Amino acid sequence: MTRTGSRAQGLAVALVSEHASPLATLGGEDAGGQNVHVAQLAGGLADRGHTVTVYTRRDSAALPPAVSPRPGVTVRHVPAGPPEPIPKDRLQPYMAAFGDFLAGEWAADPPDVAHAHFWMSGIATLRAARPLGIPFAQTFHALGTVKRRHQGPADTSPPGRVAWERHLGLSCDRMVATCREEVNELLAMGLAAERISVVPCGVDPELFTPEGPAAPRGPRRHRLLQLGRLVPRKGAGVSLAALTRLPDAELVLAGGPRSGPLEADPDIRRLRSTARALGVADRVHFTGGVGRTDVPPLLRSADLVLCPADYEPFGIVPLEAMACGVPVVASAVGGQRDTVADPGTGRLVPPGDPAALAEAAAALLADPEDRAARGAAGRRRVLTRYRWAAVAAATEDAYHAIRDRHPVLVGAPPRPPRDGGTSGPAASAA
Repeated sequence: MTRTGSRAQGLAVALVSEHASPLATLGGEDAGGQNVHVAQLAGGLADRGHTVTVYTRRDSAALPPAVSPRPGVTVRHVPAGPPEPIPKDRLQPYMAAFGDFLAGEWAADPPDVAHAHFWMSGIATLRAARPLGIPFAQTFHALGTVKRRHQGPADTSPPGRVAWERHLGLSCDRMVATCREEVNELLAMGLAAERISVVPCGVDPELFTPEGPAAPRGPRRHRLLQLGRLVPRKGAGVSLAALTRLPDAELVLAGGPRSGPLEADPDIRRLRSTARALGVADRVHFTGGVGRTDVPPLLRSADLVLCPADYEPFGIVPLEAMACGVPVVASAVGGQRDTVADPGTGRLVPPGDPAALAEAAAALLADPEDRAARGAAGRRRVLTRYRWAAVAAATEDAYHAIRDRHPVLVGAPPRPPRDGGTSGPAASAA
């Protein structure tokens, strides 16, 4: 990386995404919207003339130190912890090593701006960026306060997550939120509104388009599709319960492992058991993980896309469906309240309510003309608001804003402890 020091020239940008590699297969336990966001943002920034390096944890001994998936973008595999898959909620102990690797790289060749994605990426980024005076932006993608509120005892986040997120919000130069609801959550944490930018996630309307082949359908009159991770909070159980009220429909659940027997996946076993108990197992189909280029045909094969998550920090799937001209029925949570225009492009329903989900879906399934009109409106909404090029431009504006005022280090919170902060940030502020 080389500092340019000029707004007219490209920036050297470091995107830090400790668990969500832009190269990962989607639909796995920790592979979803953040992977897409980082990959597409990197590409969008490169298209604007910036040089982007994405730092993600090396989770396989077979991975090379660096990969260049496209011109202007390099993915660096950081040796932090054992080179094997580790659930993201168990990665915090390795963030000290991750941050030290960044510090070593950046001391020799500092980026113009560092942008952390997820709170643990923020720990590593703060450790490296603050001593070197590198401007630092933070996108959380999900907040511990929200996860704790919705999951309660089932939340597997490390106990210091909420304290760390507040510390990072105080320590970074700018927070980049993805929706209005996230801004409200950040303000409730005592963080300053003037240091928050709102930049949504995006979608590629050239890949996700109404034109093109559609995946084969089953014998049922209607097809419903839910796409993404199959973890409980994504609401596939709600979709299964709604299916009992939609006798002419099949439900495709796309997510989970790309290889190996599907029954080895605990989420698929759980959902198959639920489907059997509800009497709808013959109308439910599991695809496993779906490759990126296979997603648009799958979306085009559906009459409706269901997004019934208990909570959703942003949610890229509604945008992908809308870009393909398919109406969405989504829970009225998080970023879905921004992206899905009810009634224009789909319907918003209360989370955790199978009856409401089924009622909204049934009304749309019964009226093909209305369904087509809402699908076309969704496509228009994507083209005017959610292209990745627009997201990259808005993110670039945030970078220039923090560089124009940097460094502003007087009175900033001190750096977290050298042990990686496993006891939380409070120790660094004592």
